[in-house]
Amino acid sequence: MAAVRTLRKLCQHSQHPVCKLHTSVWRQEAVVISGRKLARQIREEARADVDKWVLAGHRRPHLSVILVGDNPASHSYVLNKTRSAADVGISSETILKHSDISEEELLDLIYKLNTDHRVDGLLVQLPLPDHIDERTICNAVSPTKDVDGFHVVNVGRMCLDQSTMLPATPWGVWEIIKRTGDATVTISHRYTPKEQLRQHTKIADIIVAAAGIPNLITADMIKEGAAVIDVGINRVQDPVTGKNRLVGDVDFEGVRQKAGFITPVPGGVGPMTVAMLMKNTIKAAKNVLLYPPERIRMAAAS
Repeated sequence: MAAVRTLRKLCQHSQHPVCKLHTSVWRQEAVVISGRKLARQIREEARADVDKWVLAGHRRPHLSVILVGDNPASHSYVLNKTRSAADVGISSETILKHSDISEEELLDLIYKLNTDHRVDGLLVQLPLPDHIDERTICNAVSPTKDVDGFHVVNVGRMCLDQSTMLPATPWGVWEIIKRTGDATVTISHRYTPKEQLRQHTKIADIIVAAAGIPNLITADMIKEGAAVIDVGINRVQDPVTGKNRLVGDVDFEGVRQKAGFITPVPGGVGPMTVAMLMKNTIKAAKNVLLYPPERIRMAAAS
């Protein structure tokens, strides 16, 4: 739901001029939008930004990632983030903690990193063990280091259309829209009844599927030539191999026959999320110059 609300705010407040989507009547299948290719462009921009920052005499941006437990998916996500950081010239570290860490111990670690001037960006990989309250943890990260954009202060600033850390996934989706085209957007989520959802998706130029329900969006639910952006990441068992595989919220093979544009899972929104985290880390490094340590501590305690 947070991702849905964030994307709506981005759509409402964006002033960026973007091109129109173009479809051709002779094309039988949708153009597959490569999130990997777009993410590569953004990383190149980030790399140039880091080089310029370092050449100006500043310290190289640093990202700290706290990883709790042994969830294989979380470990894979964190590895992707640290590899991307290295690619753009951001130094990083992954701090591993056992799943039985107490909430108080985790908060102490976050406070330590909040007050460490060498740490520019800080994120705690979600999900966390059940005995730890995720909202408490997200609000413990200093807003100026909150590269996930989950702190209540950053969410509030976004709602007020003020400069802030934008949550990486909705920002990544918006960059896909901005760099590909501009049209009416419908956003699906798990709380929308399917028939009501169908009424909206049938007229939408762009559909953003973010419900966490495998194959929710089918070809009969979209209009001809629509752009479909799949935010869903679902692990399902392959009926042939018996192994788990990643699928989105969109029936990819069916919808691609009718849509004009479509993002795949994997390889669509996921790489864009990681790329936007790098942009936020650079922003965090520059924010250190704007917020003295005393103000950082006050923000972390809010």
